[in-house]
Amino acid sequence: MKSTSGSTALCKGTARAKCIAALLLVASSLTGCDKIGSWFAGKPDIAFAPYGDDYASKPDFAQVEYEHPIPLKELVKITPKYLAGLNQEELDQLYARLGSGPIPDGPFDGEIVFPRGSSGKLRAAEIIGGLKGLGVNFKGKMLETAGEALWKGKVFYRNEKVLRNRIEDLAVLRPVIGPDEIGKIDVDGKDAWLLFPAKLYCGQSLIDSRRESIIIDYAFTDEIHGYREKPDFLAGRRGLRVRDEIRMVRPGLYLGRAYMDHAFILNFVLYSKDLDKAGRAEFETGQIKDDCWSGTQKRVLAP
Repeated sequence: MKSTSGSTALCKGTARAKCIAALLLVASSLTGCDKIGSWFAGKPDIAFAPYGDDYASKPDFAQVEYEHPIPLKELVKITPKYLAGLNQEELDQLYARLGSGPIPDGPFDGEIVFPRGSSGKLRAAEIIGGLKGLGVNFKGKMLETAGEALWKGKVFYRNEKVLRNRIEDLAVLRPVIGPDEIGKIDVDGKDAWLLFPAKLYCGQSLIDSRRESIIIDYAFTDEIHGYREKPDFLAGRRGLRVRDEIRMVRPGLYLGRAYMDHAFILNFVLYSKDLDKAGRAEFETGQIKDDCWSGTQKRVLAP
């Protein structure tokens, strides 16, 4: 965008508006209409309830949803970048106002959002750093860097109720895997390894029990076809005991929470541009239904 705005210096006089429009049209042909459209989409106008640092000051999620319903037109504006810019309390309040949406199908790009613990360090590093005997020792920034390099998203197999994680760099896992070679596959046009299988089902959220979330459960990962003892055991009940849960922002965009042995460690975002486009019209007219139990308290959505 910087280069485009600089080029507007070439547009002078009464034809300036037409000139700028022409430049934007050229830019859209070079960078894609999606990017140009995102400049004008605007930041989502989403309100959050006031809160303090101590736990007792945190607002009740039912009250947040009643007082600050989110319009569908604002959910449409949410981007992965916007979610990454929220603090943990804001992410929690947003997550609590979402429904499960349909269980996804196919590949999704992933992005990790690391919250800070009370010590100021990464919560995930505090938890993993205390677990021994698993062949992995992550601390501080190393975990953040390794996580972003290692994990690139998830592939959902809706009919089989199974999920696998997209890994594009095995270097961090080599101490666990050893010298064994793992075959690559093509996922959405990119080379990847599919590791750490998990079971998919609807279940109770660990942060908001008013309605169900889509659960990604690694507890019995060794029962899934294609399981590899190394490194897949790391996520299972003999390893880090990982359990994820996700809710839909809109079709193609999900907000997730990851837990280890019931301790919350990080947020993640899953995004599929194709599904986002395909489901936009139905979503804006309120036709997308939850696959999971929506609870006895009706979800509030502003017009």
